[in-house]
Amino acid sequence: MAEAPSKPPFASPAIPAMLNGSSRIQFNCYPGIACFNACCKRADITLTPYDILKLKQHFNMGSEAFLKQYTVPFQMDADGIPGVKMRTNDDGACLLLDPEHGCTVYPNRPIVCRYYPLALLNIREQDSSNPKEAFSLVKEEHCQGHQEAREISIDEYRVEQGCADYDQYNREWYRLILKKKSAGPGVGKPSELSLQMFFMASYNLDMFRRFVISDSFQRNYQLPDSFYQSITQDDLALLEFALKFLRQVLFGERTIEEVKDAWEKRLEERTKIWEIRTQAAVQAKAQTESAELAADPTPNSDT
Repeated sequence: MAEAPSKPPFASPAIPAMLNGSSRIQFNCYPGIACFNACCKRADITLTPYDILKLKQHFNMGSEAFLKQYTVPFQMDADGIPGVKMRTNDDGACLLLDPEHGCTVYPNRPIVCRYYPLALLNIREQDSSNPKEAFSLVKEEHCQGHQEAREISIDEYRVEQGCADYDQYNREWYRLILKKKSAGPGVGKPSELSLQMFFMASYNLDMFRRFVISDSFQRNYQLPDSFYQSITQDDLALLEFALKFLRQVLFGERTIEEVKDAWEKRLEERTKIWEIRTQAAVQAKAQTESAELAADPTPNSDT
């Protein structure tokens, strides 16, 4: 499998004008148009949690196997918030592209592909706690779709492209990222552990499931048996819980009820583990020194 190109992503062709759902655009894309598949040959596709869920189900693969075979990691901001992009071949083409027949996963294509030639923007206005959605138009030189004699509203285009479910399940994740960016240094740089948790909960649902059903998790969080039965069978229920859990990890919001005194018990357990490790290190050092003395019992002399 070829590694993703190391060159920078393609320059953004988004036009800065803000559009809304009732805005109308002139665009059409279909098999047979002169530029068909050209956009897939210059692929810079950031994946959302719901994208990955649908694609791994499409391939009947586990999260870890899908991430390894089809994606590459990157950092979404200066604090190292992890993201993943679709892997491309050495020429920059999406690995899921069939040159003759187009997208091989079209019914489960990512949301970025569904929205094209639009970019979905999540914006938080000053003094507002509720982000709003807006859109900008993407015009690339190779794209002939803008020359087609069809006018359609953005809301109509979203329905046509099947964006509703993707928007529903991605919206909370977008808001998490926006809140982190909007909060700035006030929230502080996430710890390495919280970054790892963000990656697992966002992209590696199978690993997150194992984490949630583990004995240690169940000892610390007060959740009903019906919850565990649900997430064992339902990826969507697990994803919804993962985003809820991330609010607790990133922002300290108590979105999930903890078992009484769970924090104190964890602290006590960690203190005991630290004491045991410290004692083991001291004993190991003493044994090493004793072995060195036994091997060379003659004291050093200046004579």
